[in-house]
Amino acid sequence: MPDRPTLKTVAAAAGVSTAQVSYAFNRPDRLSAASRAHILEVARQHDYAGPDATARSLRTGRVGAVGVIFTVGLSYAFSDPYTLAMLAGLTEVTERYRAGLVLIPFDVGGTGDGDAVHGSLDAVRRALIDGAVADGLADDHPAVQALARRRLPLVMSSASASAGSVLIDDQEAGRQVGRHLRGLGHRDVAAVVASRGEPGTLVHEVDEAELFPYSRLRLTGLRDGLGPGARVRVVSAGRNSEVSGRVAGGSVLDAADRPTAIAADSDVLAAAVLREMRHRGLRPGVDVSVTGFDDVPAAADAGLTTVRQPIREKGRLMGRMLLDPTFEEPRVILPTELVVRSSTGPAHD
Repeated sequence: MPDRPTLKTVAAAAGVSTAQVSYAFNRPDRLSAASRAHILEVARQHDYAGPDATARSLRTGRVGAVGVIFTVGLSYAFSDPYTLAMLAGLTEVTERYRAGLVLIPFDVGGTGDGDAVHGSLDAVRRALIDGAVADGLADDHPAVQALARRRLPLVMSSASASAGSVLIDDQEAGRQVGRHLRGLGHRDVAAVVASRGEPGTLVHEVDEAELFPYSRLRLTGLRDGLGPGARVRVVSAGRNSEVSGRVAGGSVLDAADRPTAIAADSDVLAAAVLREMRHRGLRPGVDVSVTGFDDVPAAADAGLTTVRQPIREKGRLMGRMLLDPTFEEPRVILPTELVVRSSTGPAHD
């Protein structure tokens, strides 16, 4: 068997230094185009694919990758419009810094059983990453604690985060929704929220710890905005998906004392509620008002009143906070805007 080609053998064959060979693969800006082309051609002839990534990471202490923690399966993440927009913004920055992405699902399926959590923690502990993004998680989440123990740079979107954070004021955004509905005369509102519970189940006050951090804040704001005397019943949608949203929405619409408005804490859930309304012959904004959150592209087509947040910009800023050495802000709060469309209208007795 011929000896495996090395940096030194390619450098000798090309008549250059080993540093120049390394630059050809890792720092092309340090060489002229002609020099780099010559070195890469010699490397190709010797079947040399570049410096060993593992050895390089051991020397530099860096692996050139950013981790992204998901609390749902990756197949879901790649179908969720919020996640896609956030990742699009994040990858704009990782591409600029020639960093890869490592996608880390945590406790896939939300079962919470010991084996699943142990396996998820093991994946977080072993991930070859230089830092991570944990969007939507709180400081006490096991994945966040595992990353903190590794002393890795971490960017979150939680108001209570002790790490760097890029976030919106979820409570104030919920308050905007509440004020809007109160102005239309709505005093009986169902909040359809993402949670760890089963879809379509009423979440009592003592169980609201099951809600995700952003859901709790939006719910608190909704109640504040509606003001004293308003009835707010909280219905779990389970995971943030169309299927679970339709289950939760259907349970609200079929209730004997149906509310006059439904406030969903994502556009995905709100769109599912709208589909259930059409199935029952109900008119959004006339028979029942519906609001969402995020203002994903499909919201405008659906005529959905929703809270607009700059999702892609959030991803960009998370990436910069991790990778840009000139970015010094430890906490960025992005603006939100209530976008009123036809899915909300005056309450009727």
